[in-house]
Amino acid sequence: NGTVNPSGRTVDTYVYDVLSTPVAKNIGAFPYDNVSELVNADDTTHYNAYFVNYVEGIYIGYKFYETAAAEGLIDYDTVVQYPFGYGLSYTSFAQELLDVSRSGDDVTVKVKVTNTGSVAGKEVVEIYYTPPYYNGGIEKSAVNLIDFAKTGMLAPNESEVVTLTFPMENMASYDDANLGCYILEHGDYEISIRSNAHEVIDNRTISLEKDVVYDGGNPRASDRKTAGNAFDFARGDVTYLSRADHFANYEEATAAPTQFSMSDEVKAGFWSMANYDAAADTIADAKMPATGTKGSMTLADLAGADYDSAKWDDLLNQMTVEEMAQLISVGGYSTMGVSSIGLNATIETDGPSGLHSNFTELEGTSFPSSVMVASTWNKELARQKGELIGRQGQELGISGWYGPAMNIHRSAFSGRNFEYYSEDALLSGKMAAQEVIGAREHGMQCYVKHFALNDQESQRTGMLTVWSTEQAIREGYLKAFEIAIKEGKTTSVMSSYNYIGNQWAGACNALLNTVLRDEWGFRGVVVTDWFGGYGYMNSDLSIRNGGDRMLTTTSTAALADTASATAVSSMRRACRNILFSLVNSSLYAGLSTGIPQWQRILYIADGAAAACIILLEAIFVSRILRKKYAQEKKA
Repeated sequence: NGTVNPSGRTVDTYVYDVLSTPVAKNIGAFPYDNVSELVNADDTTHYNAYFVNYVEGIYIGYKFYETAAAEGLIDYDTVVQYPFGYGLSYTSFAQELLDVSRSGDDVTVKVKVTNTGSVAGKEVVEIYYTPPYYNGGIEKSAVNLIDFAKTGMLAPNESEVVTLTFPMENMASYDDANLGCYILEHGDYEISIRSNAHEVIDNRTISLEKDVVYDGGNPRASDRKTAGNAFDFARGDVTYLSRADHFANYEEATAAPTQFSMSDEVKAGFWSMANYDAAADTIADAKMPATGTKGSMTLADLAGADYDSAKWDDLLNQMTVEEMAQLISVGGYSTMGVSSIGLNATIETDGPSGLHSNFTELEGTSFPSSVMVASTWNKELARQKGELIGRQGQELGISGWYGPAMNIHRSAFSGRNFEYYSEDALLSGKMAAQEVIGAREHGMQCYVKHFALNDQESQRTGMLTVWSTEQAIREGYLKAFEIAIKEGKTTSVMSSYNYIGNQWAGACNALLNTVLRDEWGFRGVVVTDWFGGYGYMNSDLSIRNGGDRMLTTTSTAALADTASATAVSSMRRACRNILFSLVNSSLYAGLSTGIPQWQRILYIADGAAAACIILLEAIFVSRILRKKYAQEKKA
């Protein structure tokens, strides 16, 4: 009604025909026709496995439409109704690109924003880059969001200078076909400010004379270890969309699948309840750790300790095998108490729009959906949401939040898009990181989810194998998680139901160890999505490959093997991850009392009032007694 001036932006590309998108024929459930022996453990259960091909590669959302327009594949105006990053206002703004400068490995962009209209309002500064593309080489989008900011409230004729800095490495592409690493190719990098992904306001160019290759001993500054090909097994026998020769293979790549049989090679590494044997899955050099030793250490003694501290071994030695098994296999909406180390049971709750408990009466505020949060393009608002969730967690005695969620809006039919921010990984990651930072300030464990490639609901528990290129996985589907973990510093992750290639995400060593822990430096717990079994979720398989806790409230996820050296050493590692996350939460930071702040204030007020009443009564009684004594003495 005009009392508030809107300043949001779209978080997806709105096309006229959602059935004409590059992914339209490759979403949904496509059943395999030759896997019965792999998925059915007995005569009473009849499961099947399904697949989905991410044929579009890196060209998700606006990255396809802007690139396709640049290559002449589409007539942009007849295909796109509203671009990514589009928004309206009751006033008008002018943006002036003051400077784009490079200092070492960083690029700084300065933009002057002026309200040129007659109504106060806020404006979004959107910064994009266009990398050099060499025909037939590494796939690259013609337009890529690199950073953004929201101004404060600007009165008519008022200006604000927005300054943003980002690392050059953030413009690197992942070369999975040749070098197997990230690379900044030589050439011109156009840095532009735009009113949306399609409309350029102004631009500058940064040139690189030679390639910068992040291989071997030269990792990206943000990586703990150099990134290298980890998902070759997930590529499959799929034709992926390529920009080469102006998207010459578009029709072939985006066609509906015609092959519904799983190859023998893929079958060989496909694990489910029907063919997985924990006793046969051993680690050659596994050593049996000490368990159940006497000691007086408690988890509280490890508050503030580094993940690699030797003190963890002393603490973990005190845990019995039974305690470890319980902590791992009954880990839904809470963690079990462990008496040997002084750990009381904790409370965790679902998300991502707030704290919503399925098992208690504890309820927090229902916040706007992730789509609405992302549509503000306001990092500070996202941080405030996280802070409120963290504070409510303190007051309610909740230490774990199953959120935020940051899978990608791969299509308009994904089913759970309301939980996820955007079609763009950078926008998603930046907003999620701020929510995590805000919540972590109050000791909340933020289980960023669903890790990873959980971008549709159709058959997501149906042994859904997702096939994609390593470049698309890293640049399009892992990037949001990467930002939330590196910038947000979360110590908690929730894995997803789907398979990546032929490996369940909750037991995918490449995902949970190679990338998450080794490359990104994550330290903490990985919990599964709700542990319903579904013919393939296996706790033994999970803890051997980077999973830690099973999201269930019953014993349905009981470990089959708790005796071998492989099993016990895997259990010990999982417990270390679980406990490290807990000890870095409000439980051990002196923050969480389990009593809401308003109750504590009322208790104090009640106590003060009671003290005053008692004092007044004492004075009143004292005066009566003195008066009576005086009368008796006079008599």
